[in-house]
Amino acid sequence: MSIKTLEDLFIHDLSDVYSAEKQISRALPKMARAASDEKLIEAFKTHLEETQGQIERLDQLVEATPEVRIKRMKCHALEGLVEEAQEIIDSVEKGVVRDAGLIGAAQKVEHYEIATYGTLRAMAIKLGYKEAARLLEETLNEEKATDEKLTLIAEQTQ
Repeated sequence: MSIKTLEDLFIHDLSDVYSAEKQISRALPKMARAASDEKLIEAFKTHLEETQGQIERLDQLVEATPEVRIKRMKCHALEGLVEEAQEIIDSVEKGVVRDAGLIGAAQKVEHYEIATYGTLRAMAIKLGYKEAARLLEETLNEEKATDEKLTLIAEQTQ
């Protein structure tokens, strides 16, 4: 994809995060099965539901913004983060150490999403896509809340 304008970049980054969300929706059930702490398992399950809602919200954004059409692409950053989580699952025995690794892996994903959604929201505002900005802010707030929840679980886990 040739990126020449802010709108091109917005579409590229939106397409990238759409791929990321799809990858996350496939990784979260595996992470939930690999975890041992009940609060962490529940957090992964809850975030899976949120992620499915975030994908729907991205679909709503495209419907509400005729100038935007998502391109088929793969988010390589998320692919790498998912691979890191899989390495933890494969190499660390189930228990508190694996849970700590899974929390770290999940927070890396959250921080990536927070950065991406924050940037997309700023671009949407600049491009005058008010409804897109609102929808992106809603997802951004969910990602921040999930990050905070994971931090609390990490601090409480023994």
